[in-house]
Amino acid sequence: MMREKILNDLKEAMKNKDKEKLAVIRMIKGAMQMEELNLKRECTDDEMIGIISKQIKTRKESMVEFEKAGRTDLMEQTQKEIDFLNTYMPEQLSEEEILKEIDQVFQEVNPSSVKDMGKLMGLLTPKLKGKADMSWVSKTIREKLNNL
Repeated sequence: MMREKILNDLKEAMKNKDKEKLAVIRMIKGAMQMEELNLKRECTDDEMIGIISKQIKTRKESMVEFEKAGRTDLMEQTQKEIDFLNTYMPEQLSEEEILKEIDQVFQEVNPSSVKDMGKLMGLLTPKLKGKADMSWVSKTIREKLNNL
C-alpha cells in the first residue's frame, strides 16, 4: 500500500539524513494526514495518487514563476522534487496511448459541441487520472471539439 511505502520512505530518509527527500516526504505526509482528517479514515492508493498529483501540479506552477523570475537555483531544486514525487506515481501513459483513449471515448460519446466536454472528461478521468497530465488531456479534448 502506498501509505506504508511513504511512511517507510520517511523513516529511511531520516536514517540516511537525506534532507531533500525528507522535506518532500513530510509535505506528502502532511497532505495525507489532512485528507485523512477530512475523510475520517486512511487514504486509499487512488487518493494518495491524487494527493501526490496535486503536489506535482503545485511544483510545476512554481517552476513557471521561478522561470519568469530567472531563479534557476529554485527551478533545479523544484525539478528534483517533481522527479522524486513521480517515483510514487503509476507509470505515465505515452501520448499515443492517451490519444487512443481520447479517440475511444469520442466514439462512445459522439460529441457534437464543446458542451459535451464534461461527459468526455467524466469518462476519461477514471481511466487516465494519475497516468496522464489531465490539463494536457483537457486541452487536447477542447481542441478536438473545436475542430468538429
